[in-house]
Amino acid sequence: MQALDRGLMLLVALTREGSVTLTDIALKVGMPPSSAHRVLITLQKHGFVEFNETTQEWAIGIEAFRVGNSYLERTNLVEMAQQVMRNLMEDTGETANLAIGSDGQVVFVSQVETHNPIRAFFRPGTRGHMHASGIGKALLADMSQTEVEKTLQKTGLPEFTSNTLVSPDALFADLKKIANRRWSFDDEERYLGMRCVAASIYNSSGKAIAGISVSGPTIRFADIEVDEIGPRVRRAADEITLMTGGKIP
Repeated sequence: MQALDRGLMLLVALTREGSVTLTDIALKVGMPPSSAHRVLITLQKHGFVEFNETTQEWAIGIEAFRVGNSYLERTNLVEMAQQVMRNLMEDTGETANLAIGSDGQVVFVSQVETHNPIRAFFRPGTRGHMHASGIGKALLADMSQTEVEKTLQKTGLPEFTSNTLVSPDALFADLKKIANRRWSFDDEERYLGMRCVAASIYNSSGKAIAGISVSGPTIRFADIEVDEIGPRVRRAADEITLMTGGKIP
């Protein structure tokens, strides 16, 4: 039972930290490095964690994603969103993405790629900071100020590009705009040369649990196109909300 408890602690810590060394992950969970290493080896054997020989870092493995994805399959979110995502991709000409909120981060769970050769790509299971993500900001905009502050206490506001919103005041001002129009805009805030427009998907209680977005190179995302795409993404998100038994607030 103790070994299971330690294994779960390590898995949860890895989902928060991403790739991390043995020393750092052991410190995070308050476990001796030798004990952490034994548990990680067992998890690696079953595909729940991966070890990078080059960087000497541990990370979540594909099996952990499959187990987590079983919840999404049970709720039919991914399956039911596919046609809407395909329609959105064809309508906008850009890659459509689906992600959920998880422990202060966004986790990408599905994608329909554009036919264009230059495109955005997120491997299923990829995690990202909410403040530097279109879907992440859409989800934050549906939270109370207290909930947002708690999330930021966990994750901070790391800077990824010169456009990243790294001050709480700037972020809250943007979240207010997002809440009013019900779609968000990531203006090269995570990756230079890449823009994203997103909107929230709600459950039966009217709580934002996921989001849909379109993303592509800035050269194809002029400001006027962003203003046109925003409402389309919002309508697509609302369609998925209703299809899955959710309630639009």
